[in-house]
Amino acid sequence: MPGILADLTPLTVLVALGIASLAGVIKGLVGFAMPMILVSGLGSLVAPELALAGLILPTLVTNGFQALAQGPRAAVQSVRRFRVFLGVACVMLLLSAQLVAVLPAQVLLLMIGAPITLFAILQLAGWQPRVASEGHRGLEIGIGVFAGFIGGFSGVWGPPTVAYLTAMGTEKREQMRVQGVIYGLGAVALTLAHIGSGVLNAATVWLSLALVPPALVGMWVGSRVQSRIDQRAFRRATLLVLLVAGLNLVRRALI
Repeated sequence: MPGILADLTPLTVLVALGIASLAGVIKGLVGFAMPMILVSGLGSLVAPELALAGLILPTLVTNGFQALAQGPRAAVQSVRRFRVFLGVACVMLLLSAQLVAVLPAQVLLLMIGAPITLFAILQLAGWQPRVASEGHRGLEIGIGVFAGFIGGFSGVWGPPTVAYLTAMGTEKREQMRVQGVIYGLGAVALTLAHIGSGVLNAATVWLSLALVPPALVGMWVGSRVQSRIDQRAFRRATLLVLLVAGLNLVRRALI
């Protein structure tokens, strides 16, 4: 086995492939949470730096497939529709990345997890705020600032993005595509950043490559399930994953 795979036991590799498959199923079903599942699962098997390297290529490839699922033209339309959100979030991401060395990790995780958990609980309990699909530029900028702000120092900007799209009542196919576009652009930046940082290198890239096929197979399975459920079931599944993600962030902040 090439690279870092040679230093891992067969059982560790097998479990890692299983985690990638599970992450793919969840992503295929609701469109997000792959990095959180991979970093949590792989982090229990290998060093944090290796877990981070492992998630990079599966995240990049699956987001590319997700963004282009309805074709390049639809992806471009999504970029145009959410160009303000994307632009503001990207600027804030670059600026807030400097906070990593300033704010304690526990504080940052709690800042993300607490509001996301509260939002998911209220939504599952029946509270359904509605955001108009047009004419809400101020709110779009505000959510973009928040998503980019927390994304820059934590790498987690999926939950606020999903909360925003859910409040808009975005149709499930468009929501999946928009998430793929947003996360795909972020995944490109993540890949380039960690090639530069040395996290993704000639040794660790083999683990990341090995996790791509099971992630894609899992995503295909999840997408088949998603295509058979209605908008209401899709929304509930999204909120449940959002709740678990929020609770996990709170747990990491408090423990």
